[in-house]
Amino acid sequence: MPKVVDAAARRVELAEAVWRVVRRGGLAHASVRNVALEAGLSTGSLRHSFGSQSELTLFAMRLVAERIQARVEAVGVTGDPQEVAGRMIEEMLPLDEDRLAECQVWLSFSAQSVVDPQLGALREEMHGLLWHAFRSMVARVAGPGADQGLEARRLYALVDGLILHTVLHGEDPAGARSVIRAHLRQLADPTRRP
Repeated sequence: MPKVVDAAARRVELAEAVWRVVRRGGLAHASVRNVALEAGLSTGSLRHSFGSQSELTLFAMRLVAERIQARVEAVGVTGDPQEVAGRMIEEMLPLDEDRLAECQVWLSFSAQSVVDPQLGALREEMHGLLWHAFRSMVARVAGPGADQGLEARRLYALVDGLILHTVLHGEDPAGARSVIRAHLRQLADPTRRP
């Protein structure tokens, strides 16, 4: 009797193989052959799940975005606004091995998205979702009189910077958490020193 394969699970397995290849050697090494080898499959099996390398790469990037989005949404919006915002942001930051992998892979895909229109469209879609999330956080946290558009940009830039510092320079996760918490406290009360 032929082996029954869960097509959705196989696609996720292949996307995660892309991530591992990208983390080791960069996006240029994520060929169909290398990804199939990483997943322990034949290239024919991979091509049964994805019609092209472009489709595989796009799916792998989308999976990163979906996982981050799911974790952020799971935090919910009930509770102290600073605490909720802090927990949401922590789900975006590379504070453990899984989130570090996601951020490393996302940054690799983002660099490629400058010249790949499909990846670029996904990057812009994610940017829109993040922009909305940061605006919502600022609307709940910011003290009276705050320029919410400016503060959302500042928070977004801070998070981007912490991601880059952690991925590229090994920034201490505890330090990144402290920076976010201090920023949110100051956002809520601008007279307060971090």
